[in-house]
Amino acid sequence: MLNSMACKYEDFAQAWYRTQEDKLKIREIFHDHSAAQVEFVNRKFWEWCVIAQALEERGKLGPGMRGLGFAVGTEPLTSYFASRGCDVLATDLAAEASVSGWLDTNQHAASKNALLYPPLVAQDAFDARVAFQPADMRALKEISGQFDFLWSSCAFEHLGSLQHGIDFVLNSTRYLRPGGIAVHTTEMNVKSDSDTIMTGPSVIYRRKDFIELAQTLKARGLRLSRLDFDTGNHPFDLACDTEPYMQPGVRHLKLDIGGYASTSFLLIIEKQRTLDKLLGFFGVNRGKS
Repeated sequence: MLNSMACKYEDFAQAWYRTQEDKLKIREIFHDHSAAQVEFVNRKFWEWCVIAQALEERGKLGPGMRGLGFAVGTEPLTSYFASRGCDVLATDLAAEASVSGWLDTNQHAASKNALLYPPLVAQDAFDARVAFQPADMRALKEISGQFDFLWSSCAFEHLGSLQHGIDFVLNSTRYLRPGGIAVHTTEMNVKSDSDTIMTGPSVIYRRKDFIELAQTLKARGLRLSRLDFDTGNHPFDLACDTEPYMQPGVRHLKLDIGGYASTSFLLIIEKQRTLDKLLGFFGVNRGKS
C-alpha cells in the first residue's frame, strides 16, 4: 500500500503505476503531450496515478462513494472517479479570481463540461454523478456535506504562503466522514530542509513542514501515512527541468522553482473512526503501517 512519498523515476515502471496509467488512459488522452517522446514520464501524470492508486487501495473508488475535488482544473480525475461509480463534487476558483496564467494554460475549470473526458466516462454517467461549483481554498465557505474522499493535485502550494497551504489541508478535513481519506500532492524541496520559498504564487514545502503537519494532524485525531522522502537516484531523478518546462524530450520529474529543486510529494490523510480514536486513547496499536 502506498504511503506519503515523493515522485521518483522508478515509480513509472511499477505495476500499480502502469495499471493506473492504463485506467486513466493517459497515453490515449495526452498522446500529443511533450512527454509522449519520453514514455510519458512526467510528474503530473504521476500525481494523478498516485492519487487514484491511494484511493483504490483504501476502498474509496466505487458506487456509493462520494468525493470532493479542489482546484480540479482540467485534470481527468473527476471523469475517472465518475466512471468508477463515485458521486463527485468538483471545485475550482471562480474564473475572475483565478491565478494569472492558469486560464491561458488550460489549468482552470470554469464549468462542469470542462471536466468531461469521453474516453473515460459516458456523458449520461458524467451528468448523473458530477456536480461543479466555484470554491476558494483559502476560505472553504461555499461547500457543505461530508465525503468519503478529498483530493487536490499540486494546488495548495499556490495559496500564497506555506501556512495558507497547511491551513487548507487542515481545514478541508472537516468535510471527511469518519474513515475518510484526503489525498493531496504538492511541491517538496529536494535539496534543503531550511531555505525555501515561503510566500508568493508558488511555495515549496520542506521535510520538516510535512513532519510538523503529521504531528498537527495526529493531535486532531487524523493520521498522515508514513512519510517517505526518497526522491530517487536514477540519472533522470538527478536532472532538473528549467523554464520553459516540459520541452520535447524532457523527463519532467524535478524542476527548478526560483532556484530551488522541487518535485511532487503525495500526502495521504485518514480521518480515524471513533473506535480508532478510543483505541489510540488507551494506547492500543491496530498495526497500521
